Amino acid sequence: MEALAKLERVQTRLLKRLSNLESSLLSQHFSQNLSLSTSSTTEDRLSGTLRANGVVDFSFKRVPSDYYDWPLKSHRDIVSVASIQHLCKSIVLVNTQAASNIIDCSDRNNSKYYVVVVQYAARFNAESVKNFPYTLNESKIAKKKFNMRLAPEETSVKLIGYEHNAVTCIGMKTNIPVPGLPHLDGKWTNWYVFYSPSFFFINGLYAIHCASCAASHCS
Repeated sequence: MEALAKLERVQTRLLKRLSNLESSLLSQHFSQNLSLSTSSTTEDRLSGTLRANGVVDFSFKRVPSDYYDWPLKSHRDIVSVASIQHLCKSIVLVNTQAASNIIDCSDRNNSKYYVVVVQYAARFNAESVKNFPYTLNESKIAKKKFNMRLAPEETSVKLIGYEHNAVTCIGMKTNIPVPGLPHLDGKWTNWYVFYSPSFFFINGLYAIHCASCAASHCS
């Protein structure tokens, strides 16, 4: 009888472990499916935005969760681009010296916020960014009224709808001006046309070929 009771206890423990394992596997499967579903929904939405703006040559790349901990050369390899110069990121800037009546993005020439697409290989040139709206306004607004700084993360998320490490200028919640693509030398130009192949890759999300893309499509 004692041996039988011991066997029953062992069987009970085994059944409990199997039940826990099954629950764990079902939970993981559900989470993976939910993640894939969310990613597909995001890709569908962004694809629609791109096509609606005339961009037909693009692709999405899925990357590991620790992608941003890797060196740029590893970024280049995993997204299959020719050089690190093709790798770009979008950043949200706020004009901390804007007049008190400038509170949103309604005036694209004198906006409270801007989004710029910059190369990872480039150093952020704050002076070049400040000169851009100053030039847009034909020097009618004092240069001291432009001081572009990185917007707080909570402000960035509220304005564009993307979390940290997923910021992009495509499909933003707010129609924030995207003035252009500053090159490594700080000049505002569609520099990517001089690279081979002529496209740029934003934030590890998708490649956009210059044959059908311009800064005006980033909205």
